[in-house]
Amino acid sequence: MPSILIVLTGARHWTLKDGTAHPTGFWGEEFIESHRAFTAAGAQVTLATPGGVRPVVDELSLAPAMNGGDEAKVAGFRAYLAEVDGFLAAPRRLEDMNPADYDAVFVPGGHGPMQDLAVSDTLGQLLVSLLDTPGKVVASVCHGPAGFLAAGRADGSWAFAGRHLTAFTNDEETQAGFADKAPWLLEDRLRTAGAKFDASASWGSHVIVDGNLVTGQNPGSTIDAAHRVLELLA
Repeated sequence: MPSILIVLTGARHWTLKDGTAHPTGFWGEEFIESHRAFTAAGAQVTLATPGGVRPVVDELSLAPAMNGGDEAKVAGFRAYLAEVDGFLAAPRRLEDMNPADYDAVFVPGGHGPMQDLAVSDTLGQLLVSLLDTPGKVVASVCHGPAGFLAAGRADGSWAFAGRHLTAFTNDEETQAGFADKAPWLLEDRLRTAGAKFDASASWGSHVIVDGNLVTGQNPGSTIDAAHRVLELLA
């Protein structure tokens, strides 16, 4: 069975453009649906965060308004988080993770990765190692690819330059109400860094597979992205 490392943000706030600390964390659906898919497939799943801190769910991700008004869906998410509370309570230290031990890494989003994973050299080097190893898979959804920004090679180049990928778009950030508050926009940063960014219609499932790289545009892309990871590992 494949061994998959899920890396979650350890951030509890996101510093906005005006210096305000906005409460955040990981996006519920993105962790839940990926974890559910991987465990259902029999994968061995390990959780890591920077410093091994307990990750927190962004409560906004559990608001009915952010889930199509579907209160039953939200109740299901809360029940799943309660079921895996022990798993979430004991993450490994990202700094102690050996990329050789894992077949894939999956980075869910939420605004938290904009705060900590985007500047994590530890995550960056882990991503470079897996990206460069035949048979390994690097995957992320929504704001998770913020962590890609830290993936610099020894020669100063960016590991994801020229790769086809997607992530939360400027249009989606605008519709979510954060574009004018954000210190930077993820789509802009990824494009500027050299990624071949592929944006689709807002909020629909959109997954890009470029070799051993799998990315999903938004929370609704998580299930499809997780299944593509499993297909590549099969």
